[in-house]
Amino acid sequence: MNVFVTGATGWIGSATVDELLANGYQVTGLARSDDSAKTLEAKGATALRGDLDDLDSLRRSVAAADAVVHLANKHDFGPESDRAERAAVEAMAEALVGSDKPFVVANGLSGVAEGRPALESDVSPVDSRGDSENVALSYVERGVRTIIARFAPSVHGVGDWGFVTFLADGARRRGASGYIDDGSTAWSAVHRSDAARAIRLGIEKAPAGTRMHVVAEESISTRKIAEALGEALGLPTVAVARENAAEHFGLMAHFLGLGMAASSARTRELLGWTPTGPTLLDDIAAGAYGSAS
Repeated sequence: MNVFVTGATGWIGSATVDELLANGYQVTGLARSDDSAKTLEAKGATALRGDLDDLDSLRRSVAAADAVVHLANKHDFGPESDRAERAAVEAMAEALVGSDKPFVVANGLSGVAEGRPALESDVSPVDSRGDSENVALSYVERGVRTIIARFAPSVHGVGDWGFVTFLADGARRRGASGYIDDGSTAWSAVHRSDAARAIRLGIEKAPAGTRMHVVAEESISTRKIAEALGEALGLPTVAVARENAAEHFGLMAHFLGLGMAASSARTRELLGWTPTGPTLLDDIAAGAYGSAS
């Protein structure tokens, strides 16, 4: 089986390519640069030079593949990113109509549920990633085996460049690791290796219309995350009043104030997926985000 992967050299994508190759799949990865293409080819994958704006190339690659994993995103948190994401998802889905091929589409957990852990049955808000989740799911009735992969806000491990890295970098700049108010806001987390395995199992087992929660730890308070970072970095941990959060944390204030906890009970049962990687706090303690010098 040949799997076409967008975002193939990204944080989750590179682990997914490794997981697929290790399990006998052929992989074609979208590469935005010559260096990315060389990285993919060194692993034994086929590189396709291009990006999310090259819709004709996406359509051709999707039509030639047996399964598609869409992980790429421009990540500028603005309308251009949403526009490009929606256009790419629509182009790939149109190329898959009537094929019943797996189409795994990435999304996050932001805004999915308020005041409780999100469930796989929860509908994604329409403003999330250009509404690409709901767009992709609308193609199920047209013969596309759409599978949504909602990732925990922390997909962690050595080399992570996501939210926890931003928090660690901010803590070093300010000389303290912080959380908002009482730090009770909670995030879920998953190790990168477990995330890659969930994607492979989704391709193999998930029926059309599935929403997978790629979540190993359902709920970790942001206070515990801040305390773990403070201890690892040799810095004090401080509470920041919500009215001062934007000044203290910058862009991260928005995400640090969001409850992004989620259950993955249905996903684990469906896929037979049991996460085995380190916990987020274990990774922090082991120095994945730096240590005191």
